Amino acid sequence: QVQFVESGGGLVQPGGSLRLSCAASGSMFSIYSMGWYRQAPGKQRELVARIRGGSISDYADSVKGRFIISRDNAKNTMYLQMNSLKPEDTAVYYCNKFPNSGAYWGQGTQVTVSS
Repeated sequence: QVQFVESGGGLVQPGGSLRLSCAASGSMFSIYSMGWYRQAPGKQRELVARIRGGSISDYADSVKGRFIISRDNAKNTMYLQMNSLKPEDTAVYYCNKFPNSGAYWGQGTQVTVSS
């Protein structure tokens, strides 16, 4: 089973930027549609962005125009460039296949947007 390790989170001021990385194990990464998800305290996990094929991307309305999803199949890695961050972006961010069964999630990476 493919596994994912998220990294790149941290504390950032409103208006700042972060770049998240998702390192995938296994040799099948390139065939998967992938997504970035997030879960804020007390809220359900939500899909933030997804990437299909090599570069076809979709975004939640709340992040459209601010976040950019990308992938490097040669490195088995997916990225999420987050710009113009807002306090409401505070959450644990996860990567996973899209769609997925929900049975497996990595440890995620915490993003906190606060002054």
